Amino acid sequence: MNKTRHDDGSAGDVDYGEIGGSYGRFRQPEPVIAAQILEALGNAWTILNVGAGTGSYEPTDREVTAVEPSASMRAQRPANLSVAIDAVAEDLPFADDSFDASMATVTVHQWSDLEKGLTEMRRVTRGPVVLLVCDPALMEDYWLNDYIPEVRAIEASRFPPIQRIATALGQHVEVRSVPVPLHCRDGFNEAYYGRPEALLDHEARLACSSWSLVPRAAVERFVKHLSSDLASGRWDEKYGHLRSQPFFDGPLRLVVGKPA
Repeated sequence: MNKTRHDDGSAGDVDYGEIGGSYGRFRQPEPVIAAQILEALGNAWTILNVGAGTGSYEPTDREVTAVEPSASMRAQRPANLSVAIDAVAEDLPFADDSFDASMATVTVHQWSDLEKGLTEMRRVTRGPVVLLVCDPALMEDYWLNDYIPEVRAIEASRFPPIQRIATALGQHVEVRSVPVPLHCRDGFNEAYYGRPEALLDHEARLACSSWSLVPRAAVERFVKHLSSDLASGRWDEKYGHLRSQPFFDGPLRLVVGKPA
């Protein structure tokens, strides 16, 4: 996939100037996930957030420096967060060992050079490098794959294998499962595992970038199929138990790299 910078500065295969308008509303930080990220950051005071987007999961009680290439994403950052720097992961404008820790949440799949980006994060970071990613090997184990496999295939092709990430970090690496709560506030695809109606909202889908990469006909087919199955009760016959399942342990993973 082409991963050059778009008109608004977006540096991946998606132009967030076109689809990013709903991110600030639908992609709110989920407290359960935030707690895991905060625990992984430890007692770090100075933190670099790479591919920071609208600022989800940035600690508000620490000194955070945010890097975000998309002007659309930078414009949606809340006023209480720092102004993000226009830069990319592969070329961080900081000296060696500038930060106690660094983080990157659901962004590595947008980078043009994963290994270079992680090398840069490691270069500027004294302590842990914390990454929130998806394991592409686990993308098909979700009801959404039955309705629009194109979305899951796109996602699986975009996210690098966990082992590749671990190798690129080149240090002691721990991979942790990140279960998603039923009423997850962060609107990525798995957030709606027990609330399928939400994905009938066009803007909710736009807040998951993979939807913008599949043919419109596939999306229209999905809306028609899911709407029909919800109306008839077929979705609930097969998946209704998910409406009361407290957590869904899907592909979301926390990769924590610590210096040797």
